[in-house]
Amino acid sequence: MLIFPGILSGGPQRWQTQGSIRGRHIIIWLAIADLFASFGILLRSALWLQYKNIMPMPDDDVSVLFCSIVSAWTQYFYTATWFWTLFYAIDTWFTIRGQDSYIFVFHLLAWSIPVVTTGIGLSILYFPDATCHNLTSISSALYKILPNYCATYIPITIVMIVNPIVYVLAGKNVEMAVALPLAQFTSKERRIVDTLRLKFFLINVVFYVCWLPNLVNGVLIWTMWFKMPVKVIIIIWYIMAFLNPMQALFNALVYRKWNKNTRGISSVFQVTPKECDFYDEQSPLLGSEPSHLQLALTPPAINNYATI
Repeated sequence: MLIFPGILSGGPQRWQTQGSIRGRHIIIWLAIADLFASFGILLRSALWLQYKNIMPMPDDDVSVLFCSIVSAWTQYFYTATWFWTLFYAIDTWFTIRGQDSYIFVFHLLAWSIPVVTTGIGLSILYFPDATCHNLTSISSALYKILPNYCATYIPITIVMIVNPIVYVLAGKNVEMAVALPLAQFTSKERRIVDTLRLKFFLINVVFYVCWLPNLVNGVLIWTMWFKMPVKVIIIIWYIMAFLNPMQALFNALVYRKWNKNTRGISSVFQVTPKECDFYDEQSPLLGSEPSHLQLALTPPAINNYATI
């Protein structure tokens, strides 16, 4: 989470404390939702491998109940992850602009909207009967299946559209937010800005990689219902089965702190205190300072874990 404005009133310590709590709070709940959603996928996959067929049978109340509960569990928590991803971006923008967080509103929406969308979509799908896999007419498919598709894919589409826009707006304001504390914009600040924009970009890439196949699947099914490319659909399902649960792993990589203790890809982007003690560019406001004078360090709390 990007934290800037606090150093203007209250000093770096207040900046770090308030900002770290805001960003860490959202990321923790995103991770919890990811964990529970992945557990639903794991349970259903394990039972599928064991029994080969877990489709609900209309005359078997137990299979209908089990399928509906597992589907509702998984869909609910994945929908929650989408909204937490959206709220992380919004809170990032608010932070850069120096606005207060609306964490209570975020909680209210992130947990209540999935209840509504999941409840409506699956209720129509499974009740009054569970014959949702053997529909004989397009009208029955539109009535039984389409609402659940809409309840699932509309939130994904919203995040795919809104998040890049929010991060672009945040990226435009980040230069001022970084340069304002010291009233300068040297190569040091430029590195920070570039790193933050890269992190914004990777967050968007992760979401698109994990959920774009689902949108493609939905478009193909509903636009080619009578001439459905079965082999293509099955391949997409395999891709979805692999990439959807991988959201938890990818999120752990892009949302984690980027500092000197981070290995692998994050080491390319780290900005450590040692790297900040350089003389390759003088302050534009103090262009005549002696060569031995070090520039003041930009406070380290530049994201939610007080590091890059």
